[in-house]
Parts: sequence; C-alpha cells; structure tokens
Amino acid sequence: MKSPGFDHRMNINRRHFLGKLGVGVGSAALGSLLVPGLFSSKGDSADSISGLTHFAPKAKRVIYLFQNGAPSQLESFDYKPTLNTRFGEDLPESIRGMQRLTGMTANQERFPLVGSKFSFSQYGKAGTWVSEIFPHIASIADDICVVKTIYTEAINHDPALTFMQTGAQVGNRPSMGAWMSYGLGSENENLPAFCVLLSRGRGNGQGVYSKLWTNGFLDSVHQGVQFSSGEDPILYLNNPAGTDKAGRREMLDQLDKLNQLSYQTYGDPEIHTKIQQYEMAYRMQTAVPEVTDISKEPDHIIKLYGPECIIPGTYAANCLLARKLSESGVRFVQLYHQGWDQHDNLLRDMPLQAEDADRPSAALIKDLKQRGLLDETLVIWGGEFGRTNYCQGRLRVDNYGRDHHPRCFSIWMAGGGIKTGTYGETDEFGYNIVKDPVHVHDLHATILHLMGMDHERLNFKHLGRRFRLTDVHGKVVPGLIA
Repeated sequence: MKSPGFDHRMNINRRHFLGKLGVGVGSAALGSLLVPGLFSSKGDSADSISGLTHFAPKAKRVIYLFQNGAPSQLESFDYKPTLNTRFGEDLPESIRGMQRLTGMTANQERFPLVGSKFSFSQYGKAGTWVSEIFPHIASIADDICVVKTIYTEAINHDPALTFMQTGAQVGNRPSMGAWMSYGLGSENENLPAFCVLLSRGRGNGQGVYSKLWTNGFLDSVHQGVQFSSGEDPILYLNNPAGTDKAGRREMLDQLDKLNQLSYQTYGDPEIHTKIQQYEMAYRMQTAVPEVTDISKEPDHIIKLYGPECIIPGTYAANCLLARKLSESGVRFVQLYHQGWDQHDNLLRDMPLQAEDADRPSAALIKDLKQRGLLDETLVIWGGEFGRTNYCQGRLRVDNYGRDHHPRCFSIWMAGGGIKTGTYGETDEFGYNIVKDPVHVHDLHATILHLMGMDHERLNFKHLGRRFRLTDVHGKVVPGLIA
C-alpha cells in the first residue's frame, strides 16, 4: 500500500529535477575543491574523508616537544618556597595520603622535603614563575601557557610514556600523531602527515620505542615516519645504484598494476596502503632533501636556535627541522628529547639538560611567531609525569634527586588557540592539585578540539568495539582555550 502523499512526492517536473541536480553537482564540486581526493576511488572510506574537521579548528598542525624522562616541575615552572623553608622535614602523611610509590622509594623510612636550589622569578604580563635554568623560555612567557596540574595514573616510565603518547598504558594503540593523520590527513602530498625526530641530551636517558609513534590498528599509512641524523634522513628512500628517476617511475607503475590485480583478487585494504606508501616515497625523494637542507637558513635564524642547530640529530637541529616540516604542511611533528630522569645528581644533570632544551624551544616559538605561523601551530612541551617534593635516598645538602610523581606535574603550550599565562594550582608542597586538574585524557581531548576534532567522534572500529584516543574518558578544558 502506498503511503499518503507518495504520488505527490514523485510528481516532479523537468525544471525542478534539473534544479535539484545542479545543487548536488555544485556541492560535490565544492567538496572536491576543499578536500582533494574526496571522491577518489582509492583507499578506504575513512581515508576518503581525511581533512574534514568536525568544526572550525584553531590550529592546523602540532609540534610536540616531548621531554622524555620527566623534568622536575619543582625546578622548572612550579615555584614552591615552602619546600625551602621546611628543608629536611618529613612530608606530612596528611599530604602524602595513600599515594602510590615506586619501588625506589617505597622502603624509605623518611620522606625529607627538599626545595629547589635554583632561583625563580616572575615573567610576562601574567607573572609566570620560571626557574633560572630556563632563561630563554622565560623570555617567551607572554606566548605560553604553563599548565601546572596535569596528572596521570602511571607511575613508571614506559606505561606513563605510552599513555601520554597513545592514551593507553598498553601497546598496540594508535599514537596521537597517527590519530591526527587518520582524522585530518596531510596538508602536503609530498610529505608524511606524521614525522618523528629523536635526540639525546646529557642527562640520564629513558629509551623510546617505535610503539610510541605506531599506527596501532589504523592503516599503516598513518604510522609516524622517523627521521635519522645520518647522511640519509629517511633510510632506504634514495634509489639504489644504477637506478635513475625514470627507471624508478617505470618500476612503480608496473608494481602498481600487479598490486591492483592483487587487490581485485584478495580485497585487502593494506594493498592500497602499500601503493600509497610507494608513491609517497617516490615524491619524498625530492621533498625530503629540500626540507632538511638548512644551508639556505639566514644567519639570524642559526643564531636564534644556537650553534648546535647545524649538527644533525641534536635537539636544536630537530627544533629547526620541526619548524621547516610544519611550515611545509606536516600535520604532526613529534620530538623526543631523552635525558630528564634525575633520580640523583639533579643539581649537576638538570642544568645541562635544560641548557640543551631551553634556547631551541624558545627559538621555535619566536621563529613561528615571526613567520606568522604560531597562531595556527600548537606547540606542546613536557614529559610523562612529574617529580616528588621529597628526596630519593639519602638527603644531601650539596645534591639530591627526585622520584616519579604522577599526581601533578607541569607542561607548557603555545599558539594554536591556547590562552597564555598559567592554569591550575598545586598545594604549597607541590604534591597535590588544589584547583583545575587536567588529566592526560583531558589534555588529549583539548588538543583534538583545537585541531577541529571532537574526541568522542574521532573513533575507529576494531575487534568489535569503537576505539578512540581518549578511550571512554576525557573532557575538553575550556580554560586553556583562548
């Protein structure tokens, strides 16, 4: 039986039909202009809509300056003079509560408070407290937001590091950069959407592993591409001896035909991913040498980042390369700088580590700002957890170390729609959060929001359920957004 009004709905004249058709064709044409490849037959449905945000973004790309090993917030951005006035006293049990301890301090009979030996001063319009070992970051106080109340459940390096990068303490989950690539795609078809740069400082280092920039269960095209400090920034990218560009092109064309036949036979979407990767590698043969060449950088830029920026593999060189990659349209650039694990000899090691990271980090912000790129680039600086307010091991006046502390720690963010100043407060002991806590899941939700992505809608079905970067948690923090 026909429903009421069925004949009326089907009664459409030629002029009405052509008018409706014009709207549809126009929308399709507009979509293809705004999102190149939107109607491509290649790739899966998820990739075909890459580049479409859920709402207007405040940032277009991210540079994450990850300080691996957990820099002490008490020697950097969370000034606690009470720890100096109460030096050597035991941390009150009412403050410590039922806080989980690591195996390195769980058997200590005492938990003697120790304040920072480094002086602090206030900088910028907001009066942001910054330690004397970060003078260059102090100079950009008006461009950054110091978030003092990040917290996590993980208390050891590997799970905490994995959690900060992937939203889970276990492996085989997509990293944040992979989620960005999956959701937004790349701005430059000649470069990967997600690049990874490694450096090693002068302090005690914790290892980093490829699982931190993995694609997890997403298509392998979304995995981070690691750059090396050797003669070839990306291994196996160049043609082998005796092969020219024309020969390489002919080989890829023939390989594409074989892969297309294989796809028609088996229907495995990873075959299309491999085709994309081969084509990307071919285009990168021209793009990568150009973007990694710093010989054309003017002297004032080299001076800004410091003399180490001309030495491949240093933190300074990677900060400059991060700017060049971001400027070229790379969606997510991830730096890992190892050496912040100061369980002892903090007074000796942390200033050396800060010297490596301070100037280039500030230079990156200044460089992006002078190029008009800071407003659309979100920069994040910080580690996987914080450090205890008590001394690990025997208390010494001339030196000390700090254990892991997940209950509160500091990071800073800049650009990309971030409100400048400070956010959140910890207690006078620097041990607990008293105002505006920000969980790691909240941080991830806020980063995605700034990129125009709803963290609850950016998901992927795997093993019968839908996964996302924030799992089933997280909320956007409005107080961080300008």
